[in-house]
Amino acid sequence: MEQITRADCQAMDQNDPLAFLREEFHMPEGLINMDGNSLGALPKSTIQKLEQTIKEEWGIGLIRSWSEAGWFESPIRIGNKIAPLIGAKEGEVLVADTTSINLFKALAAASQMNKDRSILLSEEGNFPTDLYMMQGLSTLSNNRLQTKVVPPEQLLDALTEEVAVLLLTQVNYKTAEIKDMQLITQKAQEKGILVIWDLSHSVGSIEVDLTAANADFAVGCGYKFLNGGPGAPAFIYVPKRHQAIAQNMLSGWMGHADPFAFSEDYQPKASIERFRAGTPVMLGMSALESGVDLFQKTSIAALRKKCIQLSELFIILMRQACGDYGFQLASPTDAAQRAGHVAFSHPEGHAIYQAIKRQQIISDFRTPDILRFGITPMYLRYVDMYDVVAAIQEVMETGAWDRAEFKVRSAIT
Repeated sequence: MEQITRADCQAMDQNDPLAFLREEFHMPEGLINMDGNSLGALPKSTIQKLEQTIKEEWGIGLIRSWSEAGWFESPIRIGNKIAPLIGAKEGEVLVADTTSINLFKALAAASQMNKDRSILLSEEGNFPTDLYMMQGLSTLSNNRLQTKVVPPEQLLDALTEEVAVLLLTQVNYKTAEIKDMQLITQKAQEKGILVIWDLSHSVGSIEVDLTAANADFAVGCGYKFLNGGPGAPAFIYVPKRHQAIAQNMLSGWMGHADPFAFSEDYQPKASIERFRAGTPVMLGMSALESGVDLFQKTSIAALRKKCIQLSELFIILMRQACGDYGFQLASPTDAAQRAGHVAFSHPEGHAIYQAIKRQQIISDFRTPDILRFGITPMYLRYVDMYDVVAAIQEVMETGAWDRAEFKVRSAIT
């Protein structure tokens, strides 16, 4: 195959119909963010939005802004903006709390809906917080509910009449492999099992259709591909068919049918808003809404197309420049089965990750040996793929990774 040059990549950028989106972001000169799958870049509009929220809505409006600036309605308003990105209907998505808390809400609600069953099921390799929340609910139930985790290849066989809830992540956080949501949901529901999907690595990156899949619940975060900022509020999906019966066990006052009646007896709202608990964190909500609004400038289909092109280019360039240095592709080779990041394994993955960070390449590392490179088409360019691989090649050729300081495991990767 003919070698791809930097000029070739620059030519691709000149023909990129989504190139205009990069101008929507604050991009530090000389730095390449290949970690948007962990923390998205800062939209320029967010700076203005937060200034407005702080100076005008909080500073001048004060408590009046709960009604006059739309603060109180923000969880459902922003949820309705996220809904088209995940194939949900209006009134089925609520922005609130964190992914972990929403996982607990969904697990608790689903287990109550299937209270004659005792197993919470997931698979090995699922994101740890998903498993931790299952374990916590098991403990809270005095082990009436049992957490069961099976190898992925045994998952379908584990779908039995004893299982109350199946919790899975659609996109594997290490490898970016995409699960067949529709098939798995169908197989589980045939056995009477309720299915919860974690969309943290899906939303804003790949096309998702919760309605077509007939999903029972879903959750996701706002700080990755939605560019909502560090610790951005998360979301929960509950289809309308479940909203009258699904119970939010974190029955805070914001989920009450009439919160300002200040009744001492809890009566939940009849809508998705019953999954509200406490007061919305408005600085985070404002930042997230600004990030979500950027999706009105394009489509998930267009972003997905560019993501595949960028990731295919990145893989080819890695083979071209770094094929002799021990990197193994840990992501699916089929682009249709690979989501918004590309993973390579290497015995010295952590040291390499540290070394390229000194080259102004932001990526991340996942134990034991995975280097992850986020492919965020809103602001990454084709030439960025070339420059990142060139930096990795230099680190390998010079042995720059082989320094004692790079072999000390970071607390945060």
